[in-house]
Amino acid sequence: MDIIISNSSDTPIFKQIEDAIYEAICNDDLKENEMLPSVRALANDLKISFLTVKRAYDELEASGFIKTIPGKGSFVAPKNLDLIKEEKLKQIQDLLEQVYQISKVSNISTKEVQELFQIIFEENE
Repeated sequence: MDIIISNSSDTPIFKQIEDAIYEAICNDDLKENEMLPSVRALANDLKISFLTVKRAYDELEASGFIKTIPGKGSFVAPKNLDLIKEEKLKQIQDLLEQVYQISKVSNISTKEVQELFQIIFEENE
């Protein structure tokens, strides 16, 4: 598993790790019940504190994306498709709120935004 972290990013390192693993799970790069690297191994690979990796794993476990079995390691939890869909809907909502703010400031009508959205969908089908 390749995780690239940026020390110059405003996003905390634990969150970068959490996001990378989350995306790998959602994209099926990490499969259900697949074992994740140990906290120490990943920390060594990334040259960061194991506490940072532990925090990322704890957040993923609290969200239901991984499960940790004491003495065995951490594994990708069975996918909860409803949870993943809800997460993606929240991301879309956040982006649409940004679109709304830009259109409001720029005096772009709802109809114009809807037309752009429809064109994008049609081009990508």
